[in-house]
Amino acid sequence: MAFDSSSTYVATETLKQAVNAAVTLQRPLLIKGEPGTGKTLLAEELAASLDTRLITWHIKSTTKAAQGLYEYDAVSRLRDSQLGIEGVENVANYLHPGKLWEAFTSDQRVVLLIDEIDKADIEFPNDLLQELDRMEFHVYETGETIRARHRPVVVITSNNEKELPDAFLRRCFFHYIDFPDKQTMQSIVDVHFPEIAPRLVGQALEVFFELREAPGLKKRPSTSELVDWLKLLMADELAQEALYQRDPARALPPLAGALVKNEQDTQLLERLAFMMRRQGR
Repeated sequence: MAFDSSSTYVATETLKQAVNAAVTLQRPLLIKGEPGTGKTLLAEELAASLDTRLITWHIKSTTKAAQGLYEYDAVSRLRDSQLGIEGVENVANYLHPGKLWEAFTSDQRVVLLIDEIDKADIEFPNDLLQELDRMEFHVYETGETIRARHRPVVVITSNNEKELPDAFLRRCFFHYIDFPDKQTMQSIVDVHFPEIAPRLVGQALEVFFELREAPGLKKRPSTSELVDWLKLLMADELAQEALYQRDPARALPPLAGALVKNEQDTQLLERLAFMMRRQGR
């Protein structure tokens, strides 16, 4: 089944090709792009298009690769042995399956999302090479080998916070999600808000892309933040009027807190607006 856009998700042609290629090659799909460009949502839509379950492994700075396989709770077993709890002799009672174990033993092919892999230690991707290649791993405590009943579709996202090892990259199909242009963004807005007024969308997109192009901006507003902003504007007629009548020399648009998320960028935009006012005198 070929991946395509849906009623709730807009996929570009290059993204469709990348997803379908990764599925065909049975390689992990490594997705990079700015935060808020829909990397995680892609995995959700892929699972929906395949009519299967999504298993999500959210990666943190403290996450270790072994946690995706399983964790052995030796402390609980020692405590239970001291208390004489029944079943303590069975080590399997103290193994907690991780997300890879869950995906490998599923009765159907699932989509496994390894989300924000670049947050973990640099050794994390390399520690998963064998498991993702062979689709199996060994459980040392019980001596068993867990093999994938159905090879999961693996989607890995990265925000480019750190470089990934070459050995890991060689095993992935890579795609970078470019930030949407105005036409694509219009399509995304139409999916989320089919009844939105064209005038509001036009003015909002104009302001949104102006903000993104402001020189020196620390965090440019993302697609998800635009969607939030539009939702607020649609619920506030006064904010809509303020947007329509906005002076380009003013620092911030109405309800700017949905778009501008730190004080440095707020101060920068205020300085730029001040310079525009001075030039207009």
